[in-house]
Order: sequence, then structure tokens, then C-alpha cells
Amino acid sequence: MSGQDFTQGNIMKQLFVFSTPIMFANLLQVSSQFINSLWVGNLIGANALGSVSISGTVIFTVLSFIIGVNNAALTVLSQQRGQKDELGLKRYLNAFVVILTLLSVALGAIGFIFAEPILQLLGTPAEMADDATAYLQINFLGILFLFGYNFIGTVLRSLGDSKSPLRFVLVAVILNAVLDPILIAGFKLGIQGAAYATILSQGIAFLVGIYSILRRKLAPFSLPVIPKREEAALIFKLGIPSGLQMTVISAGVMAIMSVVNSFGGDVVAGFSAAQRIDSIIMLPAMAIGTAVNSMAGQNIGAGNWDRVQKIAVYGVLYNLLIMLFIAVFIVLFAEFGISLFIQEEEAIDFGTQYLIIIAFFYPFLGLNFILNGIVRASGAMFQVLVLNILSFWVLRYPLTYLFSKMMDEEGIAIGMGTSFVISSGFAFLYYRYGKWNKQKLFQKDIE
Repeated sequence: MSGQDFTQGNIMKQLFVFSTPIMFANLLQVSSQFINSLWVGNLIGANALGSVSISGTVIFTVLSFIIGVNNAALTVLSQQRGQKDELGLKRYLNAFVVILTLLSVALGAIGFIFAEPILQLLGTPAEMADDATAYLQINFLGILFLFGYNFIGTVLRSLGDSKSPLRFVLVAVILNAVLDPILIAGFKLGIQGAAYATILSQGIAFLVGIYSILRRKLAPFSLPVIPKREEAALIFKLGIPSGLQMTVISAGVMAIMSVVNSFGGDVVAGFSAAQRIDSIIMLPAMAIGTAVNSMAGQNIGAGNWDRVQKIAVYGVLYNLLIMLFIAVFIVLFAEFGISLFIQEEEAIDFGTQYLIIIAFFYPFLGLNFILNGIVRASGAMFQVLVLNILSFWVLRYPLTYLFSKMMDEEGIAIGMGTSFVISSGFAFLYYRYGKWNKQKLFQKDIE
């Protein structure tokens, strides 16, 4: 079996070595979406790009749920690894495979059937409706690959291996970049070609991952059998609130956009450009959050609570160091970064101002990823769901709305930044005083 044993050794070195490939994997996935948009926009046109963007909102919501369920897998499997329970690890791995396969097939069928009404609910323009429906239906047909491709990475990270998932992501990204122009223009499939390129690249990366795992014995996969009732119950108990965590975040982002939209085209364009940079800026904090989830999970499984606290401290310090460095870089090069995406002067001015204001709030947002990652490692998924609802719906959306009314468009960044600070305070208070460390996921006592 592959991976690192995080229950011993130098924590800071392990955190750096383990989280770095996760950062690169996340960056590759973001770049894949960017490359896909470039091919669609240049080879088919603006309407097609709009269709992909609208369909992408639905796909992102589904992917958010998948990532959430995978966080539950990360917690369960890492704790089993920490307990050195080979049989338990094998059983729970089997249970996740069976349940996620059934879930992906059901989601795929529902999504395929209801793609058109879902897009109508989103107010898809008539001229984009057919393309958006075709693109979304094809993606739903391949949702099993999306599930499998992400799940393999999660399994290996729970065992302490972040390098192998990076290789599989690289395969998917390269294939997608190559297949896009071939299927869109070469085979004249248009927007359907872009969708087929996505599911084919993910499908091949999934198969490469399965082959690699079985050949190199990276994880104890076996022929699927019906899971036991307690295994299925635990997966649903953790998986549903964990999946909802990410869906709450996805919905919160859309709510923030409604505030931004009220200020007109230049602000929307500048904010959209800033968000593209934002999506890259937050990758290190997200990667560290994933890393501490796995590292803390193994140690919680082993009962090493002192080491869990040290992982939290080192995670917070590492986050602060990286995010402060990025903040300084953003302040110096904000205008250049925004101008890569848009040319309108007023839009560039707003995007630049937004980034400069919010830059030094990024470390506080990073704290949420780290502390919630530690708490999530214990299995306190419902509690993290509550913290996310608090962060987005009690703080971020209302404060962004309030400050934007008081200070016009400049208040968008100040409201969001203020919510980062307050929500990180709540995350710390729950980490420090909450009863997350009293969770016990398995019936067998941890020695």
C-alpha cells in the first residue's frame, strides 16, 4: 500500500511535501477549465462559450457535492489508516465504491433527463438553450468518470499519497487540451465535441488510475460486495452534510454575484476577472486544508491528539506565510493580472481596486480551510456545514450587500473581507472550544 504514515515524523516537512502536489493538481484542474473555454470561444464562438458557462454552473454544483462526499471518504479512510486497521480500510473502501457508483448512476440519469428544465430555471437565453442542453446532457452521461476520477485521488491522499493523483490529473488535462480541437473542429462536433473531450479525458484518466492502483497495489481495492448496514449508515451520516457543505458554498457564490450584478457591466466584468485570479490565489490554502484533513485524520485514528494540535498549528502558520506572500504579490501586480482578462478601463480599475483591498484578507479565509480541515478530520461534518452556512449566509452575503449599499462598489471587497475575518474567528472558537474531538466514528474503541 502506498503513501505516508503521518502518525510519526517531521510535521512541517510532511505538510510541505504532501500539500505541494495537491496545489499543482488543483492548478492543473483550473487551467483545464481555462483551456477548454479558450478552445470553445475561439473555435465555435461567443454563444457556445456562454452555453458552456451556463451549463458549467450546474456541473460545478454537482462537482461541489462530489467533492463534499469525497471529504467524507478522506476522513473515514485516513482514520482507518491511522488505526492500522487493514480490514476496516478495505471494507470502507468497498462501501464507498458501491455507494458512490450507485449515486453517480442515479445523478447521471436524473441530470440527463432534466437537463433542459434545469437550464430553463437558470434563465438560459433561447439562442443558447440547445447547445447548453446538449453539453450538459453529455456531461451527465459521463458523470461516473467524474466521480471515479476524483474518488481515486481522495483514496490515495487519505493514505498519504498525493503524487500519484497529480499524475492522473496531468493525464486528464493533457488529453482534454488535445481532444478539444480534434473533436470540436476536426470531427466538426461543435459544442458536443467539447463535452465529449471532457468526459473522454476524465474516463481515460480514471482507467489509468485504476490500472496503476491495481498494478502497483497503491490501495486495497477488491471486487465490490454489498456493504454492511453500519458502513453505509456512517457514509451517509458524514457524506450528506459534507456534500451539502460544498453546495452551500456554491450557492453562496451565486448570491454574491447578485450583489455585484446590481452595479452594472463594468463592475461585473472587473469582478469576474478578479474571481478568475481569486480561484488561483486560494489554491494553496485549499491544498493545505486537504493535507491537514488527511494528516489529522490518520492521527485521530491513532489517538495522537497532541500531534493533531501540532498539525493545526503548523497548518495555520504555513497558510499565513504563503497567503501573506501572495497578498504582497497581488498588491504589486493586480492591474497587470486584471488586464490579462479584460481591456475596458473602468472594469480594470474596479477589478484592480477589488484585489488590492481584499488581498490582505486572504490569510483569514485560508484559516477557515485549515481549521475546518482539522475539524472535518474528526468526522464533525454537520458542525462544519453549520460553520459554512454561517460564513456565507449570515456573514458574507449580508455584509457584502450592506457595505455595497454604504460604500457603493468599493464596499463589495470590504464586506467580503470583513466576513473572512469574522468567520475565521468563529472557526477558531469552534476549533478551540467545540466538542469536535469527542466524535467517535467507529464502534471499535480507539486505544
